[in-house]
Amino acid sequence: MVDKDDLREQFTEAFEGADYPINSPMDLVPALPQGPSTTFESGDFSMTAMELNTKISGGDWPYESVDAFVDDVIDQLEDQDLI
Repeated sequence: MVDKDDLREQFTEAFEGADYPINSPMDLVPALPQGPSTTFESGDFSMTAMELNTKISGGDWPYESVDAFVDDVIDQLEDQDLI
């Protein structure tokens, strides 16, 4: 079972170093500890940042803060029953 709070914390830690506002996924890459290979795991969920980018649709760019971005990512993953 996925711990959404843990996953939210992982996303926040990985993406908080980006220079907000962000206008595209490419704005996030420099902030990621292992670049696109950065992996997020919780329970039976495991996905790299690159895979995550393919799973979330368009998004509501630009994002003004890490919290706004992470909230949207979590919502989209929930909507697709991935978490």
